[in-house]
Amino acid sequence: MKLFVGNLPFSASELEIRELFEDFGVITDFYLPLDRDTGRPRGFAFVTLDSRENAESAMQALDGNDFSGRPLRINEAEERRSGGGGGGGGGGGYRGGGGGGRGGGGGGGGYRGGGGGRGGRKDRDNW
Repeated sequence: MKLFVGNLPFSASELEIRELFEDFGVITDFYLPLDRDTGRPRGFAFVTLDSRENAESAMQALDGNDFSGRPLRINEAEERRSGGGGGGGGGGGYRGGGGGGRGGGGGGGGYRGGGGGRGGRKDRDNW
């Protein structure tokens, strides 16, 4: 079962977080998202334990506990909603065509994706 671990200090390391959970079972997956600009943790992590029972034990034991001066928030992780990018799959961007994104409906491109604007080339004809 995958757990969301929130309210982590930005200084938390993967090793420190893993040590919190290793007494509750085998960690089968671990993800500590980092900030793109700073490279520091974003204040949350995902930990998957080998069984639902072990994950529930960890959640009951650790939720609300102090970790480096902050009360941990531990919940069962929610599945990603359909229509999302699914973890950074390309496309889009400021020049890209629509689609994807969180909860995605797409929509006519991005920064240079067409639609609206200055009415095409008519101002350029008299150069």
